[in-house]
Amino acid sequence: MMKTLNTMMAACALMVIPALHAEEKKAGPNGGRVISSVEPHVEFFVMEDRKLKLTFLDEDGKAIAVAEQSATGTGGERSKPTRFKFEKVGGALVSDVALPEGMKVPLILQVKVTPDAKTVTERLTVDFSDCPGCVHPEYACTCDH
Repeated sequence: MMKTLNTMMAACALMVIPALHAEEKKAGPNGGRVISSVEPHVEFFVMEDRKLKLTFLDEDGKAIAVAEQSATGTGGERSKPTRFKFEKVGGALVSDVALPEGMKVPLILQVKVTPDAKTVTERLTVDFSDCPGCVHPEYACTCDH
């Protein structure tokens, strides 16, 4: 009985695991990480000056202009957090300050698609390490390594 149950559980796991990886990760138009918990989806990208750029995307992954969307963020060390406000710049939202120094920076990003919409919170680590399997930094990695 126990052996049969274990075999069935293993078979179910083998069917579920490929389904979890079925959705292909795609980089946004700037090469950043696409956050799909927000509708419309948003690309998270760190610019050369370490300011954060949020680009909203249509169903085809193409950039769309910011309308009523807004965002805030908190990142860096807990003892001295950096707070981010975002302003509309060239069809995207860009942070007012740069991401703190470091190769792995924790970040909490809060996005609202309309002023009265529920806030969507994303917790991520902005990892600037080079991905061994694709051309993107780890925070925006598109491969399954």
